[in-house]
Amino acid sequence: MFVSAIQEVAKFTRPLHIVTRNYNSNIAVPGSATLFFVNELGVAITCKHVVDLLAKAAVINSTYQNFKAEKAAIPKTKQYDRHLQDLEKKYQYSSNSIIEILLNFINITSDNPINFKFINHPTYDLSIIIIQDFKNPLYSSHAVFSKDSSALQQGKFLCRLGFPFPEFTNFEYVSSSDQLQWTTSGNVNSPQFPIEGMVTRHLRDATTIYGVELSTPGLKGQSGGPLFDNQSIVYGMQFLTHHLHLGFDMKNYEIVSDGKPIKVNNQPFLHVGRCIHMDIIKEFLSQNQIRFYEK
Repeated sequence: MFVSAIQEVAKFTRPLHIVTRNYNSNIAVPGSATLFFVNELGVAITCKHVVDLLAKAAVINSTYQNFKAEKAAIPKTKQYDRHLQDLEKKYQYSSNSIIEILLNFINITSDNPINFKFINHPTYDLSIIIIQDFKNPLYSSHAVFSKDSSALQQGKFLCRLGFPFPEFTNFEYVSSSDQLQWTTSGNVNSPQFPIEGMVTRHLRDATTIYGVELSTPGLKGQSGGPLFDNQSIVYGMQFLTHHLHLGFDMKNYEIVSDGKPIKVNNQPFLHVGRCIHMDIIKEFLSQNQIRFYEK
């Protein structure tokens, strides 16, 4: 029932490719996020936690360059290991520390690099991304929000679109320079992935309905993706997956597997997607004098 709607929404929904590397590792880990455009002027929305990563990337990369410069200056003496440990403590580096991040906006404009600014919502996980000096677009169409929020009730069946399974491989670790880089070879794309769900509950804080919950999870990488109906009308934006303990716990529960009795433990959860309500999105766009469309 969402075939034509997915085709339409895909015209203005785009992935952000992310590659990270931890300290003392040459393993590059690909990831992704999603954004979608609200007008023809190069203005998109995504999650605040995605934009926070964009903002941190330059600082993280610069900090590691400083670390490398100080490390190279350590004399190669018997005290080298101790001095290196002191330097690691100074930078608070451990095997779990992210030291490098590569970011790439995909199929937004033919211009490179992309310059952008962002506006974070003061309360909710929502940000506006504005592509500066925008021209030569590679997206077509834009989101059209529902004018009537009363339709967003329990039982309404909706869909989300994003890029949760990163399959791009156009990056590498260069040992000689100890850094990640994009390459001109490898797969440059990741497939879009839709997932449907029924509205189960509204999300409220002390004063406001700020979101809706769906009966299925939003998948990692779909953060920032649109929530829409079978007419491609947008009702919100995926931002979080919440985990509800079902209470059907099994401890040392005996089953037969391959003809043999075994004991299993299981604590099942229901994973539900959470989306920012379109009224919050439209209000935030209006406050910042951003053009958007309704139907």
